[in-house]
Amino acid sequence: MKFTLKFRVWHWLNAIVVLGLLATVFLRKTFLSWRTNSEILIDKLFDMDIDITVTQAKILAKAIRAGMWEWHIVLGYALAFLIVFRAYIYLTDKSKKHSFSSLSLHKKGREISYYIVYTTLTFLTLTGFVIYFYKDLGLLKETAHTIKEIHEMSFYIIMYFVPLHLTGIVITEIRYKKSLISRMIHGIDKKV
Repeated sequence: MKFTLKFRVWHWLNAIVVLGLLATVFLRKTFLSWRTNSEILIDKLFDMDIDITVTQAKILAKAIRAGMWEWHIVLGYALAFLIVFRAYIYLTDKSKKHSFSSLSLHKKGREISYYIVYTTLTFLTLTGFVIYFYKDLGLLKETAHTIKEIHEMSFYIIMYFVPLHLTGIVITEIRYKKSLISRMIHGIDKKV
């Protein structure tokens, strides 16, 4: 199987964007958690004889991670573009039209997992925009918060998919098609 240039460009840009989004989520949940950092700010400033309230510490901790969230939003826009680009590739690529029923069980499972991932990425993009533009859409803050919780839970599908995808690549490269990675980079087999 040959991977077209359009598909390879989409694949690697998508990988960069999804990994960037994963990184921002990881940072939010760990090093840049406003809850943890607000406690650190209160403690360290207290050691310097500066008292601040919990509300002030929360504001400071959220300000520290604000730049990271700007990247999350930019990457969200990039993901939206890549989803549209992937749909374009799918609709215009005549070479990969095959009957689902003709596929082996393994290939059916792989196809279904990709459709789940594409659907999840589309859902994450749409819910991300709803969260970001909730005021413009006339939604209540509570509604946006509920959508945010669903958005965050849905992201776990992507968090599980990435290591499974990488594991599948390694297994395929070692066991079955030793040129899968080369084809995804160059588009053709690059045998040594």
